[in-house]
Amino acid sequence: MSLLELKNISKIYGELHALDNVNIRVEKGEWVAIMGPSGSGKSTMMNIIGCMDKPTVGEVYLDGADISKESGKKLTEIRRDKIGLIFQQFHMVNYLTAVENIMVAQYYHSIPDEEEALEALERVGLKDRARHLPSQLSGGEQQRVCVARALINHPELILADEPTGNLDEANENIVLDLFRQLHREGTTLVVVTHDPEVAEAAQRTIVLKNGHVAKEIINENFQD
Repeated sequence: MSLLELKNISKIYGELHALDNVNIRVEKGEWVAIMGPSGSGKSTMMNIIGCMDKPTVGEVYLDGADISKESGKKLTEIRRDKIGLIFQQFHMVNYLTAVENIMVAQYYHSIPDEEEALEALERVGLKDRARHLPSQLSGGEQQRVCVARALINHPELILADEPTGNLDEANENIVLDLFRQLHREGTTLVVVTHDPEVAEAAQRTIVLKNGHVAKEIINENFQD
């Protein structure tokens, strides 16, 4: 069953079609990468999938419900309840510790639970860094905290925007291994990336060009 479906999606700014009649389906538990050059529509697509923007034309289905016509307030609720976001820029609160940064995400969803937040850090191998501030963490460690933060509210979809863009090769591999673990557990992953190696880790790659789906690539060497 599809978790996410974009039907005849266009996003139009004046005469510019950032997305032009795009159709995409992502099945539950699937790991999909989205690639394309600058200006291809990747960011626009991510904003629509992540409930941060609405299409000009078309329908967006998340877990069977059409969310394309929902109000901004409702989209915020959907994003909070159903989507875990991971960004290239870590967006951590500088004066809060790693575990407190995770608890902020809990606060906006339900009730902060330090024990559960510590378990999320343990899941990404960082429980021993729970009391460290972002300035005391490496870039790779900060991104792993962000993965834990994205997972804390048990989202149906993890949406990652260039999640390894600021990482060296060693930390990139750590993050990809976390994604592999999440995929094995049945998490649905959509990863926007410019890095072919990151895209090749996914089951399927959707390539955008000038607002269109140029091609889809099945990774025949996909390793779960």
